[in-house]
Amino acid sequence: MRRSPRDSQESFRGINRRGLLLASLQGVFATTLAFRMRYLQLDQADEFRLLAEENSIKIRLLPPARGLILDRNGALIAGNEQNYRITITREDAGDTDAVLARLARLMPLSDEDIDRTRKEIERRSPTLPITVADRLSWEDFSRVAVNAPALPGVTTEVGLSRAYPLGPDFAHVLGYVGPVSDYDLSKLEDPDPLLQIPRFQIGKLGVEAKLEAELRGKAGTRRIEVNSTGRVMRELGRKEGDPGANVQLTIDHRLQNYVQARLGGESAAAVVIDVQSGDILAISSAPSFDPNLFVRGISGPDYRALTENDHRPLADKSVQGAYPPGSTFKMVTALAALEAGVIGTGETVYCRGFTELGNRRFHCWKRAGHGHVDLNRSLEQSCDVFYYEVAQRVGIDKIAAMARRLGIGERFDLPMSAISEGLAPNRDWKIKKYGKDWLVGDTLNAGIGQGYVLASPLQLAVMSARIASGRAVQPRLLRAVNGEEVAVPDAPELGIEPGILRAVRGGMFAVSNSRRGTAYGSRVVDDAMRMAGKTGTSQVRNITAAERARGVVSNDDLPWERRDHALFVSYAPFDAPRVAVSVVVEHGGGGSTAAAPIARDIVLQALSDGFPPLTAYPESQRARIKSEREKLQLIEPGATDTTKSRA
Repeated sequence: MRRSPRDSQESFRGINRRGLLLASLQGVFATTLAFRMRYLQLDQADEFRLLAEENSIKIRLLPPARGLILDRNGALIAGNEQNYRITITREDAGDTDAVLARLARLMPLSDEDIDRTRKEIERRSPTLPITVADRLSWEDFSRVAVNAPALPGVTTEVGLSRAYPLGPDFAHVLGYVGPVSDYDLSKLEDPDPLLQIPRFQIGKLGVEAKLEAELRGKAGTRRIEVNSTGRVMRELGRKEGDPGANVQLTIDHRLQNYVQARLGGESAAAVVIDVQSGDILAISSAPSFDPNLFVRGISGPDYRALTENDHRPLADKSVQGAYPPGSTFKMVTALAALEAGVIGTGETVYCRGFTELGNRRFHCWKRAGHGHVDLNRSLEQSCDVFYYEVAQRVGIDKIAAMARRLGIGERFDLPMSAISEGLAPNRDWKIKKYGKDWLVGDTLNAGIGQGYVLASPLQLAVMSARIASGRAVQPRLLRAVNGEEVAVPDAPELGIEPGILRAVRGGMFAVSNSRRGTAYGSRVVDDAMRMAGKTGTSQVRNITAAERARGVVSNDDLPWERRDHALFVSYAPFDAPRVAVSVVVEHGGGGSTAAAPIARDIVLQALSDGFPPLTAYPESQRARIKSEREKLQLIEPGATDTTKSRA
């Protein structure tokens, strides 16, 4: 059957439409392909050429800037300094031994450094950069950078390293940072990836360790392009990390520097506390050490010099040291007895130089005795027999309870390392500890701060602050984190009758201001800054009956390590207390001669803007005080670096 012309025409039109559609689709495809080829061949030519040469993209972690640590006035006490370092990545280096050998020809690199680097390379992932050397001079750093094309896998980096501008002044408070160890990692369930970076530094002691999470910050990332030989071709992108939080302490760096200088070469500790807020204004342990040595890698001889020193510079005596408080504990016994009503403020005890208990004598420090002694005179002249009698009357359990109310036997929550709890022993404690009953003789010893009783210089300062204020003042070291103030802890009333506190404070005032007071030689004569205090001497050896019969050997005639510890606690001004101070001088001899003069000078310094006027000292001592000041190396007002000048 023949088609009509009309049917043929319609069929042709259908074929024509399909052809046009197909041609259009082919044109779109060809155009797209052309643009894609242009994009790949022209726009992305460099990238694909590099990939063709076996380049690869690596992601590197960027350590964040560690948070700064400041004193109460904003002075820098722990910061960061620029650090030039060299790293090597095994995956990119190929023959690491050959690369290290070439490096050694360009910069100072000892056999020990090379061995350490090899061990790190073997222990770590091949993709991790290993620090070969840091703290390089600019000359060594630039020499390596210029020769980078011949050093596959080697990268020159500019980073930050911890620095302590005030050196030994804050060593025991701040601690120091050091490389992450396997032990550090073993203590963490989910360690921060930053800690996997070889030789990344974290806090090891003190504030640096306790506030590590706040100070560390969060890592950034860096995208780099590396060619087939391990050479870094270019940086493709960078995302900076979050710096660590800045931390502000309650300590005044000028007062801290003065206290550290005033302790001098003694094996000693001192603590200064704001009586109202509990802010720690200074907390020092002597001798000290330079924490920068540990950050940079302390040498064997330097470390041995610290560990073999009999004055123990690495120990923080201010919070770790636990000492028999000696006669500084007598206020505790007195308050317990007065509160229990077993003795009145005017009641007297006769001191003939000793107390007999069974066939044993407990001696007073004054061999001839003090005669009839009341509370005020017992503190003023530190009569031991008075407290032997009072302790027997009140009993150890009430003495221990009062000690804990005043801060002894309490471990304070501060960001410092190995804080001692001290010890306020009672009957139950001895049974649990030794399986033995408490004896009356134990009570007599505890009544004068000997025997089992132990207290740290921090606890003694807190005790003084609580007696001065009548409140349970809590010591505080942290003032602000990233600008946000840390709340001042509540300080509720101690619950001790005001009249009882006044009586004990009066005895402490007599210690420093009465002519027969044991610390009269270290008095303050300025009425606006008069000080109340208490001397203490704690024995570190037993005195035999034979020695007493011959005459007790003077501390000056004994080897240093067998001499008594010297202690002094105080607060001032007496009428409106602002600061409380404790001083412990290990093997210093007597509290009145070794510890009280130091404490008096610290009290006056804390109450003054700069050096106190010489008129605050007894006239006979002013020339000596002036001469001693000239020998102290103190930081200039406003200085925040290690530059020192004679004050």
